[in-house]
Amino acid sequence: MKLSILDQSPVSEGNTPAEALAQTAALAREADRLGYHRFWVSEHHAAPGLAGTSPEVLIAHLAAVTSSIRIGAGAVLLPHYSAYKVAENFRVLEALYPGRIDLGLGRAPGGGALAVHALQEHRIQGSCLYEEQIADLLAYFKGGPVKPHPYAGLLATPDVPTSPEVWLLGAGRDSAALAAKFGTGYAFARFINGKGIAEALGAYRTGFRGTEREAPHSIVAVYLSCAETAEEADRLAASIDLSLVLLEKEHKSFPTPPIDAALNYAYTPYDRFRVAENRLQMVLGSPEDVRGQFEQMMAEYGCEEIMFSVPMHSFEDRLNCLRLIAKACGLQER
Repeated sequence: MKLSILDQSPVSEGNTPAEALAQTAALAREADRLGYHRFWVSEHHAAPGLAGTSPEVLIAHLAAVTSSIRIGAGAVLLPHYSAYKVAENFRVLEALYPGRIDLGLGRAPGGGALAVHALQEHRIQGSCLYEEQIADLLAYFKGGPVKPHPYAGLLATPDVPTSPEVWLLGAGRDSAALAAKFGTGYAFARFINGKGIAEALGAYRTGFRGTEREAPHSIVAVYLSCAETAEEADRLAASIDLSLVLLEKEHKSFPTPPIDAALNYAYTPYDRFRVAENRLQMVLGSPEDVRGQFEQMMAEYGCEEIMFSVPMHSFEDRLNCLRLIAKACGLQER
C-alpha cells in the first residue's frame, strides 16, 4: 500500500505559526523514517489557522531535513503566478534534490478576496487562463514553448537532466479531465468533496494521454483521525470537527481548538448536521479500522495511492497517528 501525507501546517491554539512550521518539519522527518512515499505541503494566504503560505520555501527546507521521501506542493496555486517563475522555482528544487520533488498545481484562491487581489495586483483581472498556464509550465520543462508562442524556446533553468513530477489537484471531473489531457498525475481532495470520486478517477484513467508520464496515477486525499482505539480516534477528531464548522461559518481558518473546547462547544442542530456530513469525508478509527478503509477506498476508486492529513490539536497525537498507520499498513522503516 502506497501511503503519503499532506500537511497544511495547522496552528493549534496555544502555539505560534513558527511552532506549526517546526512541527511540519518534524512530521516530515518522521514520515521519511517510517517509509511513507511522499509528503506534501499546501498554500494558504491570510489564514490564521494555517502557517504554510509559501510551499516552495518550505519544500526546500523539508527536502534538506529528510533523505528519501518525495517532497512536494499540494498545491501551488498557479493562477496567482507566472508559469515561468513557478517552473524555475521547481527546477531549482529539482537540481538540489533530484528525483524527490513533486509539483502539484491547483487553481483555488487559497485565501479571501483581499489576499487574492494582493497576489494578483499587477495582473489584468480575469485574464488568467489556467489551462494555458499548465501547458506553458510543462513546455518550460521540455525545451520551451514553440512558435507562435511569444516565449518560444524559453527554457526553465537551471537546465538539469530531470524535472519535477507534475500533478494536478482537484475535487471534480474538470480537474480530472485536465490531468488526463496533459498526462500528469491526479490527486482528488476527498476532504473537500466526497462525491463523484470514482467517476472523476474513471474519467481520468480512460482519457489519459501519456505525455508527462507513461501511465495514469491517482491519489485520493482525506482527513484522518487514528488512535489505539476507535473511541479515542473519535474523541481526537472533535478538534477537526469544530475547525471545519468554524471555517464554514466564518469563511476563514482559526487555530485548531483543543479537544475539551471542541467537546464542550455549543453546537446548533445545523452545526451537528455539518459535523455528520464532514465525518462522511473523513477516515477514522483504530489502526486496523483505518487499514480496512484504505483498502476499501483503493478498491472502490481504483486509485494507486492514499494521502491523508491529520490536523489534530496535539502534535504528539499527530505523530502517534503516523506511527500507528505505518505499522498497521506494513510500511518499511528506512
